[in-house]
Amino acid sequence: MSYESILYDVTDGVATITLNKPERLNAFDDGMLREWHDAIAHADRDPDARVVVITGAGRGFCSGMNVSDEAGGRGVLRSTATIAQRRQSLRNSVHPIPRALIQLEKPYIAAVNGAAAGAGMDMATMADIRFASTSAKFGMTYVRMGLIPGDGGCYTLPRIVGTAKALELIWSGELITAQQALEIGYVSAVYEPEELMPRTLEFAARIARGPATAIQLSKKLVYRSQNISFDEHLDMAQLAMTIAQSTEDAREGPLAFVEKREPRFKGF
Repeated sequence: MSYESILYDVTDGVATITLNKPERLNAFDDGMLREWHDAIAHADRDPDARVVVITGAGRGFCSGMNVSDEAGGRGVLRSTATIAQRRQSLRNSVHPIPRALIQLEKPYIAAVNGAAAGAGMDMATMADIRFASTSAKFGMTYVRMGLIPGDGGCYTLPRIVGTAKALELIWSGELITAQQALEIGYVSAVYEPEELMPRTLEFAARIARGPATAIQLSKKLVYRSQNISFDEHLDMAQLAMTIAQSTEDAREGPLAFVEKREPRFKGF
């Protein structure tokens, strides 16, 4: 697929997806959502992409739905359509992205360069790790539109910041700063605007140089273990360890340690 609303690049094992509608703070429409989903699927299949980074062009990360389109009944929610017509609106537009991310075993990192509001904050919340610019702001602003988080935020946000804080953010719709997001554990680090992408890509490239199979199995184990018993977790850990032990990287790691050098992982 050729892209008009996003940019896609792979360098040093890192696939970078850039939302590229800066004139509207990267508010999404059906076209951007289709391209975004395609880019995630492409990165998932690409053996040269071991880590995926998502960011936005210009002053915003993602301002969610295009409010002007929604007000005119032309947006993702199809507000002027019948209930029967609207019942699949999210499933056929926004939901393919979180569904694709559920299956993505590769690390998915958000570099939040500016405003992440409403569905834009949900999109940041879907990342495994978030880094933010000092100019970033976050807000679960659905309530200001009389709406509820429809893209998975009621599921993912409490798992990051806890139930009480998630409800506070959802019910109030208030914007918080990058520093406040850091204090509640929503982002992992805050950088000056000019440092955000270099530092994020430096971190991502370091992860990309690691043992890909072990990293991906660890991600799967963390997420799957949130909804199972500890005993089931240990069974899953045994299976994952058996796979990890069979890789060349599992032999390279101890050998490099004995030889007092940096390991040269191949990813398999």
